[in-house]
This record gives sequence, C-alpha cells and structure tokens, in this order.
Amino acid sequence: MFDISFSELMVIGVVALVVIGPERLPKVARTVGHLLGRAQRYVNDVKTDIKREIELDELRKFKDEMQDAAQHVQSSLRDAGSAIKAPAEELRSELNALGAGVSAPEPAAVAEPAAAQPGEPAQPAGGASAGMAAETTAEPLPAAGQAAAPAARDPAAPEPPADDPAQPSLFDGAAPQPAAPKTPTGTPT
Repeated sequence: MFDISFSELMVIGVVALVVIGPERLPKVARTVGHLLGRAQRYVNDVKTDIKREIELDELRKFKDEMQDAAQHVQSSLRDAGSAIKAPAEELRSELNALGAGVSAPEPAAVAEPAAAQPGEPAQPAGGASAGMAAETTAEPLPAAGQAAAPAARDPAAPEPPADDPAQPSLFDGAAPQPAAPKTPTGTPT
C-alpha cells in the first residue's frame, strides 16, 4: 500500500523507542495495531458495499429487461389470440346458423322399429331418410369459455358395472388375497 522497505521500518521503530520510551512502546504499538486493523476492516466493508450496490444495479437492469421481454411476449400472444378469435367466432356463428336451419325430426318419424320379418334387418319407421334426419340434427356449439353439456345416456345401452368391493380392481395396486384354507371340519385355520 505505501511501499515501505524494512530499513525504513527499522528507522521508525528506533525513533519511536527513543521518543516514547521502552515502557510505553508495547502499549502504543498494540493501540496502533488495533487502529490499523479497524481501518482495514472499514476499507473492506466499503469495498463490499460498493460491489453489492453494483451487483444490485446490474440485477435491476436485468429485471427490467426481463419484464420488457415478458410484456412483449404477452402482447404478441394477445395479438395472436385476437387474430384467431375473430375467425373462430365467425365459424361458430356459421355453424349455429346451419344448426338452426336443420329442423328436428318429427316425433312420429322417430318411432319404434317396425316388426321385421325373419331374415330382414329392422328398419326405423319412416325409412332410411328418418334415420338420416335423426343423425343430422345438431345443437348449437357452446360459446368460448363455456363447458359443453354432458351427452344424454342411451337407454338401450347396458348399465355400467357397479364397483364390487369383493372383486379386486386392476388399478388397486394390491394383489388379490387367496382364501384361507379350511380344515376338514370346515372352519378356516
């Protein structure tokens, strides 16, 4: 720091011994050592504070850059969403208009199938055109953000099997337990 050689330190030590005296020199040297140590710690603290402030400033700049980039991405996503939303709304309105144009089949047309003769497939009442009309009826599509209504259950479809606690499920993760062996008297062991 000050570039002092050993010979210069010897001269300073001899002058201090003559001026201060041999009795007080150790006490003064200890005090000077403490003061120099405090000065070095203070300088190191100032250096670390300056480094910390520089790093915080760099982090603030980085944070601002990331926020700008995030806002740019968010605005581009909003623009893309609005560009897609307009054609989707047009398509939805066209489908709703087409769905409203197709009328529902008359109740007499959708009746029980006529009695089929042996060897002939059963035909619905009203012929094949009534079956086609029943298949082409459409309901309006739900608007964006709305959930579709659950489909009605077909009464002709078999009932789903009820969960039987006695039957192990393949998804239980546990293997079925074997039955306990019975003794000749018929009681479990």
